[in-house]
Amino acid sequence: MTQVAGDRMFISNATGCSSIWGNPAATAPYCKDKDGHGPAWNNSLFEDNAEHGLGMAVGYEAVQHKLIAATQDIIAADGPSDELKAAGQAWIDSVNDAEASKTAAAAYVAELEKCGCDASKAILADKAYLTKKSFWIFGGDGWAYDIGFGGLDHVLASGHNVNVFVFDTEVYSNTGGQASKASNLGQVAQFAAAGKVTKKKSLAEIAMSYGYVYVAQVAMGANPAQTLKAIHEAEAYDGPSLIIGYSPCEMHSIKKGGMQNCQAEMKKAVECGYWNLFRFNPEAAAGKKFSLDSKEPRAVTRSS
Repeated sequence: MTQVAGDRMFISNATGCSSIWGNPAATAPYCKDKDGHGPAWNNSLFEDNAEHGLGMAVGYEAVQHKLIAATQDIIAADGPSDELKAAGQAWIDSVNDAEASKTAAAAYVAELEKCGCDASKAILADKAYLTKKSFWIFGGDGWAYDIGFGGLDHVLASGHNVNVFVFDTEVYSNTGGQASKASNLGQVAQFAAAGKVTKKKSLAEIAMSYGYVYVAQVAMGANPAQTLKAIHEAEAYDGPSLIIGYSPCEMHSIKKGGMQNCQAEMKKAVECGYWNLFRFNPEAAAGKKFSLDSKEPRAVTRSS
């Protein structure tokens, strides 16, 4: 995911397993590129992570709108050079384009620095807000399906351009593997020793019912290309997006190697039809908005 938008990525992370592997000082998975740019990671309380992530996006937009207004004032003024005005207009025109905004912002900053006037100094003080950023909200199924669902639903329904990635282990992994709303009918887990008696909540269908939310279900070990395509499409979509990723964990008691077989377990789950791969893109043509990416189920050898 960071290969897609890591140099301009803001992450709001729900407390849980994704904060355990996402923020240990010695083994953090995030890094900077040659220019010193990398994901800005922030941890939120378990129950309000979606709202926290939306707040990050809305706060950024507010500063950027202020800079647009200040730039428009420069363009309308008599004193600034034609080069500064042209650079300012080019930046405004590219503000919603990830790559174009980088180039336009760099040229605009150069002209602002040449000007040295008070108006340019005010904009330069917030120059980090000139480029388009990518806002992501990370969390597990305990957060997304249950404790934080109300906030998640509100954020998706808001229509704001934020991206959500749910790591679905189908149990409360961080507290020992208890059954949750993400657990399947008949699934054995803590508090469901004889098998869960209710079916799994269909988070993807709930999100798709809005009609304007990009939704995908992925499993990297089964189809890396489909996973990458979903991330690209979600990031490019100008609106809310939700990606649900199948995430085997140690609470699944995977035999013969445990978590080193995580990717293989994803592959088996898809091949046998337990986990479906699909994408729902509101921007696609009528009749082509939903794409089922997994193949017809086949028999899979059970791990011993």
